[in-house]
Amino acid sequence: MELPELAQKLREMYDTAPEGEQTVHVHLFGIKYAAELSRFSAAAVVRHAGLDKGYGPEVNKGRNLAKYVTLNQ
Repeated sequence: MELPELAQKLREMYDTAPEGEQTVHVHLFGIKYAAELSRFSAAAVVRHAGLDKGYGPEVNKGRNLAKYVTLNQ
């Protein structure tokens, strides 16, 4: 997956998150796409998604959690 597609996925997850759960969905993005994120910096993905740069560390938190968690529906 290339950077624009990853950024689009992040933006979609952020935009469709229930009110007050945007940061949780940014973490989930990092968990879900951890393997793809290994090719890009979180800051670059966040920047391309048009989100505040403060979400870069939140993407990294999700990426770091990926090896410890399993996503539920």
